[in-house]
Amino acid sequence: MPASCQKRGSITRSIVAGALVIVAAVALVLGQTGNPEIGTWKLNIRRSTFISGTGSKSAISTIEKVGDDAVKHTENSEDADGTLRTYEYIVKYDGHDVPVMGNSPWGDTVALSLLDANTTGTVYKNQGQVTVVLMSVVSNDGKTRTVTTKGVTPAGKPVNNVSVYDRQ
Repeated sequence: MPASCQKRGSITRSIVAGALVIVAAVALVLGQTGNPEIGTWKLNIRRSTFISGTGSKSAISTIEKVGDDAVKHTENSEDADGTLRTYEYIVKYDGHDVPVMGNSPWGDTVALSLLDANTTGTVYKNQGQVTVVLMSVVSNDGKTRTVTTKGVTPAGKPVNNVSVYDRQ
């Protein structure tokens, strides 16, 4: 085999080995940092916009890892009309409906899907009918979570809200 072919083969093996090391390092970092939504988030009311009658005065969202592939969402909020809300659910990012416990304004079941590393799609249903769809995006720096909510409440009010949360 000519020396130039041997050299090319050696270079190719080195590039492949280097790429594998980089992939392993990225996987390790992602495995350690995990889901960027994990944490406690406080609603930044000044940066949020709501359709009248469908927003919150205040809200704290807590998202915790449960097991290897699930999360527990807990929401404590006060609606614009003064209604206090506490609701939670444990869910996987698999698009399957799970029950919502508490007094959610959106419905009695929820399903989540991971759309990319920083984006989660959420579908709420009430008695089997889709009410609202949420798109949650965590900023690249991990400090802000923006949740866009569109649909209709179980009471029939239209919803087109943008809730901005700051990591606590």
